[in-house]
Amino acid sequence: MGYPGYVSEEDATVTQFSIASEVGNIGLLAHNFLAGADFSLLKPGQTIILVYGDGHTQGFLVSEIQQYQALKPLSPYSDFRDLETDSRLTAEQLFNQVYRGEFHLTLQTCIENEGNLSWGRLFIIAVPISDKSLDDLSVISHPV
Repeated sequence: MGYPGYVSEEDATVTQFSIASEVGNIGLLAHNFLAGADFSLLKPGQTIILVYGDGHTQGFLVSEIQQYQALKPLSPYSDFRDLETDSRLTAEQLFNQVYRGEFHLTLQTCIENEGNLSWGRLFIIAVPISDKSLDDLSVISHPV
């Protein structure tokens, strides 16, 4: 609490991004050398199941993957270059693009390039699954 940029240093652990919660969505952060390494394995159409502390579950379907180069990798206020379109976004524009809007889940980790662990950012956007059985879906499990 009180440190929105904090990301857990524990293996197999993600950190809830409080600012995403403030805009009505779920943001989960993890280092790319820890739990965030699994984020890059996700593909559109795959299912993510969140298991909450009280035991209830919520399913999400990966709808898109966005990747950006951070023009100042160690600054939380860096501008970013979209690796797909080559367009440039401010930190605020990028936040609005990946964390605002209809209810969804955003997974965020860094992209490593040439030894720089913070070179870029990877965002996995997933939309809620409604009225679908989650019993037979495979799960990558990380405590929230």
